[in-house]
Amino acid sequence: MAARRPFDDFDVNAVGTLNLLEAARRACPEAPIVHLSTNKVYGDAPNRIPLREMPTRWDYENPAFTEGISESLSIDQSLHSLFGASKVSADVMVQEYGRHFGMPTCCLRGGCITGPSHSGVELHGFLSYLVRTNLTGKTYHVYGYKGKQVRDQIHASDVSRFVEEFIKAPRCGEVYNCGGGRANSCSILEAFERVAAITGHPMKWEYVDQARRGDHICYISDTSKMRRHYPGWSVTKSLDDCIREITDSWIGWL
Repeated sequence: MAARRPFDDFDVNAVGTLNLLEAARRACPEAPIVHLSTNKVYGDAPNRIPLREMPTRWDYENPAFTEGISESLSIDQSLHSLFGASKVSADVMVQEYGRHFGMPTCCLRGGCITGPSHSGVELHGFLSYLVRTNLTGKTYHVYGYKGKQVRDQIHASDVSRFVEEFIKAPRCGEVYNCGGGRANSCSILEAFERVAAITGHPMKWEYVDQARRGDHICYISDTSKMRRHYPGWSVTKSLDDCIREITDSWIGWL
């Protein structure tokens, strides 16, 4: 979509964010601003991290990444997509207004934010789409990496709880990788097993030996900075909690 409408994409993500920041600076500079950014700001840089192949997933070979990817990973010299580039612009502007003007701002670089109201489709909303496909008996298509590509899932309510914590004790120009962490991570193959165990339906799937361009092979959010800055916050919804809530929601709609 962004590649087809680059001006619209940039206007919404970058210029829209700038408009909100400038309005806040002029009218209420003391008001905390939490920007929902994305891990797409890292582009395909996570794919340069050495990996090892496990029976059902890819994982980081370097022990430095045991907890996942931290905010220190560079956003430069990587393939972003036009959507990712517009999100980088917004992300950096939020940081700059925080640092330059001393405004209370932060960027939450979310990965897979999910929950029972997530209307997943094939190219977006991995877990919700997978559950819906399972419940309807349709075929799920796996694109590349042997189905061992990994994502961490975080429930939207846990994201909201962090926003509340930040508003109570804001910082200026901060950045946080906002995800479920290693405990809430799974590969597509592992997700098939978890979902089938909860729904009682076997997963139908086909493999397409062509990965999506720029797709992350393994992305797990290191949430240690979030927890260090806000010790009252933690991930409260497990991966299975998310799957159960999504399952119940789709059953009510299908």
